[in-house]
Amino acid sequence: MIEKGHPALSLKKQAELLSISRSGCYYEPVGPSEKEIETKHRIDEIYTDWPFYGSRRITAVLRKEMAVSRKTIQKYMREMGLEAIGPKPNLSKRHPEHKIYPYLLRNVTASYPNHIWGIDITYVRLETGWMYLVAILD
Repeated sequence: MIEKGHPALSLKKQAELLSISRSGCYYEPVGPSEKEIETKHRIDEIYTDWPFYGSRRITAVLRKEMAVSRKTIQKYMREMGLEAIGPKPNLSKRHPEHKIYPYLLRNVTASYPNHIWGIDITYVRLETGWMYLVAILD
């Protein structure tokens, strides 16, 4: 919405008209560094081999290869949506105030196209980043 080389309106005036900070007009997004991409790829490899490893064990494995901190590994794992597989507290107990919804497909047989739909989303690792894959099943 802002034209930096506009002949009639200065950058300051354009920022005022849009009610935004003038400093935000100069922001240039920066992509992830090579080290960050390399670390995330390695985290993905370790997690794929041992999905029950949490941030502590992944950090211990990575410290043999590179200098990393646990907080950085935790941040990357959160960004990637990775979490150790293992028992979590009170997963089988429902909250007493939560409504119980019926399972609508219990006695239904998929008999024609567009009758029952299912969807799933996941990410695929690429050399320079990630790509999201959405699967819609009919």
